[in-house]
Amino acid sequence: MRALRSLIAKDNPLSIGYAARTAGAAVLSLLVAHMMRLPEAYWAGITTLAVMQSTPEAGLPVAAQYFAGTALGAAVGGWAGERFPGNPLVFGACALAMGMLFAPFRLERSSYRTASITLAIVMLVQSHSGWTVALHRFFGVALGIAVGLATTALWPEQVVASKD
Repeated sequence: MRALRSLIAKDNPLSIGYAARTAGAAVLSLLVAHMMRLPEAYWAGITTLAVMQSTPEAGLPVAAQYFAGTALGAAVGGWAGERFPGNPLVFGACALAMGMLFAPFRLERSSYRTASITLAIVMLVQSHSGWTVALHRFFGVALGIAVGLATTALWPEQVVASKD
């Protein structure tokens, strides 16, 4: 029974309003991505979900870290995917180089994680050229970030005071 109690949120419980706000933003993001004819529109929806999961205070910093990581990962992945598609050694070297680039700036690990994941998707997906996948990923993520931040600003989360 004690294990079940640890699963019950005390500080930040899920509400129906929060779920509706998050789902609405993700749907809007996907609709806009489809209207823009982005081939991998799902990245907009996924990114919106990620941005919406942050607390309102952390939304902009999280979005900035996500944007920076995606931009670098897409640029490096586009370059490497064009010249060395699927090469495991180049993939590892690029992941290391991005970490070495981020470390002096003391960026959050989430930026590096996002950059590395974007690098992997762009460089290792063999369906298109590296730059095509890079641009699709970047635009989808940028759209998802924009919709997530706009939703947070225009439809603020209603915080319920705890009953302590």
